[in-house]
Amino acid sequence: QVQLVESGGGLVQPGGSLRLSCAASGNGFSINAMAWYRQAPGKQRELVAAVTSGNSTNYADSVRGRFTISRDNAKNTVYLQMNSVKPEDTAVYYCKTRVTIRAYEYQYWGQGTQVTVSS
Repeated sequence: QVQLVESGGGLVQPGGSLRLSCAASGNGFSINAMAWYRQAPGKQRELVAAVTSGNSTNYADSVRGRFTISRDNAKNTVYLQMNSVKPEDTAVYYCKTRVTIRAYEYQYWGQGTQVTVSS
């Protein structure tokens, strides 16, 4: 079993910055990939950014050039640096990880953290 704990959400003004963190904990797992998703009211959950174990990254077109995903393997933590935020970035942000435990792959979700962009 793997637990994900997210932090860093809150209220930020348009054009501002925010950094989200997601730490994975548990026993006997290795992380294959970590990602951030978001879900705005009335909309489907969408991929924001992802990073593989080899540090390959991909981003949604709507955030490319403004958001940066990174990971600290020693801490089993993934970050999302959000710069030049816009009101349309307002959503609940969820962390997701794919891990291997005893040769089987599993995925886990965090509880979500609210990001509100407003003046």
